[in-house]
Amino acid sequence: MIHTQAIVIGGGPAGLCAAYQLASHGVHTILFERNTMLGGQLIKQTHKFFGSEKQYAKTRGFDIAKKLITDLEPLQDKLTIHKNATVLGIYPDKVVTVMKDEQYFKYQAEVILVATGAMEKVLAFENNDLPGIYGAGAVQTLMNVYGVYPGKKIVMVGSGNIGLIVSYQLMQAGVEVLAVIEAQNTIGGYKVHASKLRRLGVPILTQKTVMKAMGTEVLEAIQIVSLDEKWNPIPYTEEIIACDALCISVGLSPMHQLLSMTNIKMKYIPELGGNVPLASETNETSVPGLFVCGDAYGIEEASSAIVEGYLTGLFAIQKLGLSSSDLHGLIQDYEHQLQNLRSGPFGKKTRIGMDKIKEARNAF
Repeated sequence: MIHTQAIVIGGGPAGLCAAYQLASHGVHTILFERNTMLGGQLIKQTHKFFGSEKQYAKTRGFDIAKKLITDLEPLQDKLTIHKNATVLGIYPDKVVTVMKDEQYFKYQAEVILVATGAMEKVLAFENNDLPGIYGAGAVQTLMNVYGVYPGKKIVMVGSGNIGLIVSYQLMQAGVEVLAVIEAQNTIGGYKVHASKLRRLGVPILTQKTVMKAMGTEVLEAIQIVSLDEKWNPIPYTEEIIACDALCISVGLSPMHQLLSMTNIKMKYIPELGGNVPLASETNETSVPGLFVCGDAYGIEEASSAIVEGYLTGLFAIQKLGLSSSDLHGLIQDYEHQLQNLRSGPFGKKTRIGMDKIKEARNAF
């Protein structure tokens, strides 16, 4: 058994920022990342961020990842990073089991911060397992990390920000985006992203969905259909679109599986993407010393994950009984940043979700 003060699970934006706070305040911290690279979703994001200067506005995602990783380099005396290390389990006594280099290890910490991120939701339709059908994250990884075309002619399903941004990135790479399909009657993402696609001649088809994928060995075409107000397919509205790739971008779900192993209090909250822990206002779950941050606590933009990571790191420092002259001021600053990010119409779902967490927590 290896003992340490703090463990951070996940090397995406929330995990990196939480680890930075802990280590920079003198806490011996171990960070586990299951992939070979740190940065999470940031490393595949080539678009520039919105927000304020504090959230790296006008900076591309992969450059933000480099900045967050560089910030950790002077902290090597307090921070140990294990990449290609898969956390297999978390237990209520704050024991973590890890598989690394085909070896099994056990760690125990005073505080654990879970920043496991999210996984892509899937769409159910006939033949949805044909080669050539991808999630948006897979498409970004292929193009922006490895420089591989997912196809020559692609249809995007989902008009949220991810779907719109990835569509534009595909066109920048020379891929023909035939259409964006959206089941709702309105576009889900920012108008600025949708406008760029429309100016380039990409139709955004609302109130439509995919009925089936067509092809023998690989994807050759899709059949789409119009939907009525109750989301039912309208007969005789079927259309065939010939394509060699289909990108599914219909949302994300928090990766709660490790947290669920500890039998913490959880609830399904659709506004936050799925099952989330009923954590306190300091992001501490019902298991004392077990914290959560980032998309594992509800789906938001990467800017929010960054701020929430910094903030949760500070809450964990408080839990350890440590103090510093800047702690209270930093907490207030990050809470204010998070409040600003969640304001406005696009933060409405998050605000509703957080209110539901508070109500459910008080009901126990």
